[in-house]
Amino acid sequence: MESMLNKLKSTVTKVTADMTSAVMGNPVTREFEVGRHIASGGPGMCWRIYNGTKKSTKQEVAVFVFDKKMVEKYQKFDKDQIIESLKRGVQQLTRLRHPRLLTVQHPLEESRDCLAFCTEPVFASLSNVLGQWDNLPSPVPTDIKDYKLYDVETKYGLLQISEGLSFLHSGVKMVHGNLCLENVILNKSGAWKIMGFDFSISSTNPSDAEPKYSCKEWEPNLPPLCLPNPEYLAPEYILSVSCDAASDMYSLGVVMHAVFNEGKPVFQVNKHDIFKSFSRQLDQLSRLSPTMLNKIPEEVREHVKMLLSVTPNVRPDADQMTKVRSPPVSPTMTLCH
Repeated sequence: MESMLNKLKSTVTKVTADMTSAVMGNPVTREFEVGRHIASGGPGMCWRIYNGTKKSTKQEVAVFVFDKKMVEKYQKFDKDQIIESLKRGVQQLTRLRHPRLLTVQHPLEESRDCLAFCTEPVFASLSNVLGQWDNLPSPVPTDIKDYKLYDVETKYGLLQISEGLSFLHSGVKMVHGNLCLENVILNKSGAWKIMGFDFSISSTNPSDAEPKYSCKEWEPNLPPLCLPNPEYLAPEYILSVSCDAASDMYSLGVVMHAVFNEGKPVFQVNKHDIFKSFSRQLDQLSRLSPTMLNKIPEEVREHVKMLLSVTPNVRPDADQMTKVRSPPVSPTMTLCH
């Protein structure tokens, strides 16, 4: 038993040491101390999230690190595509400033071994708290493993995400393009923030009242990190290569379903035959059975049903979703964990 524990301890120490050495060569460490590995998130859960502090002010931050060893198995072209996609996502997030988007405190830095950037202090991704533990330390931190989302917290969190989408769609004429659990981050105060702008699309005519978005065709041969999460994508992305703000609203509907269903999206997608998967999904969505939504609170169930409509213009917009009011919360409800 003791030798097994020692073996486990040495494995954990080795992984931590490998990651620490990967970060050590990164310019981000000139200004920031990198601490404990606490969470994971972002596209494909590929970013490891660490506690950190700014050396000059002792200000608390989160340090996001992508270890390039994760893409060693790919050919150079694919590797470069993945790195460029991740860099684009962080650079876009850095440019955008809004209380409902994750706040970047230090921009992306690249070294031979990793990409790294710093944000406001973070607790975990929504994926982590709903039981998706990829790229987390072993053993999984107790505060994540034992975390329970209260109803009031969930409803307020979803309102915050709707406000973030409203800013993107109306304020900057942008479609997020990959809204899913791993791209929603809970900060240290429990606020829900959007990240993961790797596949965001800006309007081609931002000054016009009616924005236009140019959607890329799905390329099944690309590495998964070069593609949005298909289980949260609106059907029109895949089947008619079109998208607009309503496509993000479909993704919000899937996020809402997942939050009330232990992290499960509405459909599992066969990534090897995505077109067939989405055609079947379209058929099921057009006759969505009430049992599929029975875990969603009654006061938002009808909205979720509309968000999951196959017809984009039936879906409520982000501004409408910010006005959805839940019944008053019981005074016994608490946000403490």
